[in-house]
Amino acid sequence: MSLRRKQPPGQGRNPVSGIESERGSGTVLAAGLGMVVVMVMSLLLLLAQASAAASKAAAAADLAALAAADALRGVSAGEPCLVAAAVAARHKATLVSCTARGDQSVEVSTELPAGPLLGVATGRARAGPPP
Repeated sequence: MSLRRKQPPGQGRNPVSGIESERGSGTVLAAGLGMVVVMVMSLLLLLAQASAAASKAAAAADLAALAAADALRGVSAGEPCLVAAAVAARHKATLVSCTARGDQSVEVSTELPAGPLLGVATGRARAGPPP
């Protein structure tokens, strides 16, 4: 009769293949896969946040340019760039530049904070008669 020593769990050999036990390796694999999924979802969330901020900045620039063009043509009262700044501020954006041209058109550039990791989203727009 042979005496067998009892080995700690997870350190025995497989009687069929003779290979060390892989007990617990599925848990490590599942944890690693879970971390990869969390990282991918975080990156997708950042991408969606950047896209939304860029869209809001572009919309603020579009509306500010339209309002400035109306003021330039005399359709509404006010100085074109001041009107554009007020419209941009209503959309939580900052007016960076405003250029009124002689052909009754206005070019506007706005900035909007996109979040702590993404920085600033910018928008540019032109309004007026066709070029």
